[in-house]
Amino acid sequence: MILTYAIIAVILLAAELIYFRIADKCNIIDKPNERSSHSTIVLRGGGVIFAISMIVWQIWLMVQGEWCMVGKYLPFMVGLILIAGVSFWDDVKSLPDRVRLVAQFLAMGLAAWSMIQGSDLMALEWYWLVLIGIAALIVFVGATNIINFMDGINGITAGYALAVLEPLLMLDVRGQMEDVTGFIEPSYLIVAIIGVLVFCIFNFRPKGKAKCFAGDVGSIGIAFIMLFAIGKLIVQTGDVTYLILLLVYGVDGCLTIIHRIMLHENLGEAHRKHAFQLMANELKIGHVKVTLLYMAMQLAVSLGFIYLIPNTVAAHWGYFVGAILVLAVAYVLFKKKYYYLHEEYLRSLRSN
Repeated sequence: MILTYAIIAVILLAAELIYFRIADKCNIIDKPNERSSHSTIVLRGGGVIFAISMIVWQIWLMVQGEWCMVGKYLPFMVGLILIAGVSFWDDVKSLPDRVRLVAQFLAMGLAAWSMIQGSDLMALEWYWLVLIGIAALIVFVGATNIINFMDGINGITAGYALAVLEPLLMLDVRGQMEDVTGFIEPSYLIVAIIGVLVFCIFNFRPKGKAKCFAGDVGSIGIAFIMLFAIGKLIVQTGDVTYLILLLVYGVDGCLTIIHRIMLHENLGEAHRKHAFQLMANELKIGHVKVTLLYMAMQLAVSLGFIYLIPNTVAAHWGYFVGAILVLAVAYVLFKKKYYYLHEEYLRSLRSN
């Protein structure tokens, strides 16, 4: 099994290097502007490796003759290829928001079909399935875009993905909670982690040293992969507090959106108002250090939830709400103390 994963890692590394040659010839690059957190031209779309890793995983299942498993995950794979394809084209040539949103809802609908196959939800009346499905689609499409928005400094998308995927693997394999083990194929998570690690080789670097950026195809692709696994976990347990595995991004992303609404900004425009962007740009903290901080915070929250909290509804909700409050207060205090630096930066842009 270790040899198989090593071969997959080599295949993914080769695929990433081939993509770099294609991106270089086709001029798929990311040019810096006044809103960017980088200052050099970098290849864009290296995060396509996340979707490729799942395609390789499916091919591996076929080679093993696991056709039942292939069929079980087929709607998810179709959704992933759809959302990654549209996101990649958006990286190459900007697409209208409505096209991206339609693709995201269709892809999430396909993923949801994979999530509920064989679950107790299939026994519900059709109208309950419709209501639950609509609510889930709104939450997961919103979460996908928040994860996309949170991409902005070297390593943060891949680093944060590792901080989400590893606790998921712990829950799936190590049986910390008896109703959780086996919610998804462990190989799904392992291959996804390998794909992220391959990307880290070229992106988890100090400012100015990155070979490539994830692009929308990367940030939205890995969001889709993570959310599918979390969705499977929620479906099996009936416990939505497992969204805590994405809580650090969730709090930063949601509160930044609220802040921008209060400032009457166009939410579709690029910006540098996330807490991690203030750290990297205004406070001049290294990209890798900021990424490691976000990884550490999410791992601390997730591992505390897994190992320290009793597996009861009250304990899960108490921890979930408490963690939201702590992170929200920390975010607000941080912004109150340092946001003036960003305002000074904006004034300098207007004066030039």
